[in-house]
Amino acid sequence: MDTKFSSKQALWFTLINYFGVLIGTVSTLFIYPNDKDLLGIIRFVDGFAQILYPIMVLGASTALLNFQPKLNDLLQRKLFSYSMISVVWMVFFCAIGVSLVYFIDDFFFRELKNKQYFIYGFFIAICLAYIDVFKRQATNLQKLAIPTFFEKIIPKITLPLVFLLIIYGYVSEIVGFSWYVVSFAVMLIAIGFYLFKYFKPVYTLNYKDLFQEIPKKQYYQYSLYAFSASLGSFFAFRIDSIMIPQFLSNTANGDFNIGVNLANALMIPAAGVFALYSPLISEALKKNDLSVLKIKYADVAKNLFFIGIILYGCVLLGMKDFFEILPTADKLLPVLPVLYILGGNVVLNMATGFNTEIIAYSKFYRFNLIAIVILAILNVGLNYYVLTQTTYGIIGVAWASLFAMLVFNSTKLWFIYRKFNMLPINANYIKTIVSSLVLLAIAFALPLNVFGMFSFLVRCTFFAGTFMLLIYKTGWVQEFNNNVAKIMKVVLRK
Repeated sequence: MDTKFSSKQALWFTLINYFGVLIGTVSTLFIYPNDKDLLGIIRFVDGFAQILYPIMVLGASTALLNFQPKLNDLLQRKLFSYSMISVVWMVFFCAIGVSLVYFIDDFFFRELKNKQYFIYGFFIAICLAYIDVFKRQATNLQKLAIPTFFEKIIPKITLPLVFLLIIYGYVSEIVGFSWYVVSFAVMLIAIGFYLFKYFKPVYTLNYKDLFQEIPKKQYYQYSLYAFSASLGSFFAFRIDSIMIPQFLSNTANGDFNIGVNLANALMIPAAGVFALYSPLISEALKKNDLSVLKIKYADVAKNLFFIGIILYGCVLLGMKDFFEILPTADKLLPVLPVLYILGGNVVLNMATGFNTEIIAYSKFYRFNLIAIVILAILNVGLNYYVLTQTTYGIIGVAWASLFAMLVFNSTKLWFIYRKFNMLPINANYIKTIVSSLVLLAIAFALPLNVFGMFSFLVRCTFFAGTFMLLIYKTGWVQEFNNNVAKIMKVVLRK
C-alpha cells in the first residue's frame, strides 16, 4: 500500500511543480519585465529570506527526516516539537544578527543597499523555516502533495498580483510587500492545518527520554552538517540576488532574475528523473551492485542531455525571434545573453547525470559538502571580482556561474570515477553530443527568412524533429525509443 501511495504522491508532486513553473514562466514573460527595478527588490527580499531561514532551521528539519523513522510514536512527536522550539531560539538570535547588520553599515566598508527591505525578508524567513519543518514531517507521513501545492502555487499567484497592484498604483510598495509576506503566513497556516490533521505533536519541555534514544552529540553533528550543506547551497546558487543589487542595481537584479527563471525551466525534466532514480541508486549502493548503477548512470545522463539539448537548442534558435513578437520585447531582449549562458549551465548540469545522488547515498556523502563549499567559494569570489573589478555586469556574473558549475560538476565526476570507477559517458553518448551540435549548426545556417517572423518555428521544428528522428533510428538513447513505443501502443490501441 505504501508503495502505491508513494507513486501517487510522486505523480502529484511532479504535476504541481510543472504547474508552478508554468505560472512562473508566464509571469516572467508578460508581467515582471514591466518593472525590473521592483522585480530586483523582490528578488533581493527573497534572497535575504533564503539566507536567513537555513540559519533559523539549523538543520533541524533534515535531522527530523533522518532520526524520526528510528523512534517510537511518542518520541517522534517529541522530536517534531523539539524542532519547532529550536527554530524559535534561532529566530531570536537571527533577529539580533539582522539588527546588528542593519545598524552597523561601516562593517561592510560601503553603504548597505536595500536594508529597508530586511524586515520583509526576515518575516518570510520565519515562515519558510517552519514550512521546511512541516514539509519534512509531511514527507515522513507520505503526505507531501498538498503541502507542495500550497508551497509552489500560493507565492506564484500572489507575487504577480502584488506586482501588478504596485506598478499600476493601486497599492503602495509597503502595502504590496506586506501582502506578499502575508501570503507566506497563509501558506504556513494552510500547511500546518493540513499536517496537524494527521500528526499531533507533544507540547512539552522535557526531552530527556528523546536524547537517551538519540545521543545529543549525534543529533547536533548531523544537524550542523545539514545546515552547512543548506547554507552552502545558498552561497553556491542564490547569492547573486544579494550581490547584484549591492554592486550594480535592483534593475540589473531584475534582468538577471528573468534569465534565471527562464533558464531554470529547462531543468524541469531532470527533477522528475532524479526523484525517480533516487531509490534505485540507494538500493544499488547498499547492495554494492555497481554494474547496474554504471549502466543507469550513463543512460540517465544521456537521456537528460538529449532532453536538455532539444530545449536549449530551441532557445538558441528561436528565443530572440519569440521575444520580438511579445509585448514586453524591449524589456526581454537585453536578457538574452544571460539566458543563453545560464541555459548552457543547466544543460551542463543535466548532462552529468545523478552524480550528486550517487555521492549522497554512498558512504562518501560528506564529499557533497566539500563540493558545495568549493562551488560557493568560487561563485562568491568570481562574482565579487566581476562586479567590482570589471564592467561585464550581469553577463559576467552569468559566465562566473557557468565556470563555477563546470568546476563543481568536474570535481564530482572526478570523485565518482576515483571511488567507483564510473563515468556517465559512452560511445553512444558522444555520438549524441556530436550529432546535436552538427544539427544545431545546420538549423542555424538554413536560409529560412522566407517564413518571416515565424521562421524561428520552422528552425526549431527542423532541429528538434530531425534530431529526434536520428536518435530514434540509431537507438543511441534507448529510453526515447521505449517512450515512443509506449505512446504508439496507446495510440494504436485506440
